[in-house]
Amino acid sequence: MSIGAGLGTGLGSSRPSAGRAVDLRLYGILDVGVLGEDAAALAALAAEAVAGGATLLQYRDKDLTSARAALARIRAIHAAVAGRAPLLVNDRVDLALAAGVEGVHLGQSDLHPEEARRLLGSRAVIGLTVKTGAQADELYRLPIDYACIGGVFATTSKDNPDPPVGLDGLQRIVFRARLARGQALPLGAIAGIDASNAASVIRAGADGVALIGALFKGGATEAKARDLLARVDEALGQRGAAGTG
Repeated sequence: MSIGAGLGTGLGSSRPSAGRAVDLRLYGILDVGVLGEDAAALAALAAEAVAGGATLLQYRDKDLTSARAALARIRAIHAAVAGRAPLLVNDRVDLALAAGVEGVHLGQSDLHPEEARRLLGSRAVIGLTVKTGAQADELYRLPIDYACIGGVFATTSKDNPDPPVGLDGLQRIVFRARLARGQALPLGAIAGIDASNAASVIRAGADGVALIGALFKGGATEAKARDLLARVDEALGQRGAAGTG
């Protein structure tokens, strides 16, 4: 399903809307600034990640210099995963539309989710970065399908002027996000997450983890994905058991 199919069916209001159910357990971010610009290499990494169990992918190009080249890379990645996991584009609604992918991930200074929903339609996936409790408080009125909270830990994958929120900060933001939107909105966590701390992030309240280097750098992407997903699933299971005890 491409987002073009939903074009023109957006809400045009501030009432929250679920475009598609989103599985955030293992969210792989294909960052051109970290992984390079080679379309075939990015597509191969995406295919390996999905084979290992990645549940969601994002194409990110913060220093985009050629929309045409970016579009070619997005299309190559989308073809490589062949519908086995949704592919989102960071920031650029226009590229998401042109490539026919499943949606977008927006930052706080990007196009407002309401406008993105109007352009992309009711079936698109729209995600939003949330960095503070005050931003989490606003989720009640935004037509998004998930939020990603960060940065949790220090990272070299992205130039982040804000200090890491840590696990305590993550817990506080998750708490306020749940107050704003209830339990139904999936909440991911990002920045500095790897196999050593993924379970602790889930125990702090996240429904999944977003990764760049820990998944895509250094080879063995499929095996890393399988290991990370197992850690996330185990922690989710423990959290669920604790909640029913």
